[in-house]
Amino acid sequence: MKPKAIIFDMDGVILNSEPIYYEVQMKFFRELGINISADEYSTFVGLSQTEMWKRILKKFDSTSIRQLTDGVEYNFSTLNKINLLEELITKNNKLNYQHFSKLENLKPTPNLIDFINELKNKNIKLAVASSTTKKLVDLILEKLQIRHFFEVIVSGNEIKNGKPEPDIFLKTAELLKVKPEECIVIEDSFNGVKAAKSAGMKCIGFQKFNSGEQDLSDADLIVNEFNELISFI
Repeated sequence: MKPKAIIFDMDGVILNSEPIYYEVQMKFFRELGINISADEYSTFVGLSQTEMWKRILKKFDSTSIRQLTDGVEYNFSTLNKINLLEELITKNNKLNYQHFSKLENLKPTPNLIDFINELKNKNIKLAVASSTTKKLVDLILEKLQIRHFFEVIVSGNEIKNGKPEPDIFLKTAELLKVKPEECIVIEDSFNGVKAAKSAGMKCIGFQKFNSGEQDLSDADLIVNEFNELISFI
């Protein structure tokens, strides 16, 4: 693999953040009276808030959910779902941002900085393509003190179709001014790997226990640590 660009997913790759999201999401689900199992939640890994909540609203189409403001219940089948979707996304994004804002001493994934320095020495362009909102991506990268390494950052709220569609990776390649086939994506989720391969890019599956039981079998290579890649690329 001799790429011109490496595109990193953020959550689960740059930062072991999936357990943090899991805690916030499960608390929010309970407050709404929604029963989501750990196995089902693992299918949401890599999705944008929009894609995740679309799936949840579809599943609970004939049931009720506690209203976000005054505690009463309303029915999915009669409520304006567009307004509900927007309300859920806004509230969820706010909860995520508030939670991460309070966290201190966040550390990047082990050996990430060494790997990035090796890529920089080889003049390989670096980017982040994350389903997370731009505001939260910027916050996390600044807390990790690694924002300056990346030429391009594309977030989930900047593209029309989120992962597993290829839009976010195609936009990232366009901004980097490289062809999709000249890129390698590093992803930890089934949805992310599918998006990368649909974009016509090589993909490295980053196998992490905290990302749940993710099927990364379509990736071109699967690793557990960044030090496995330092001599490979």
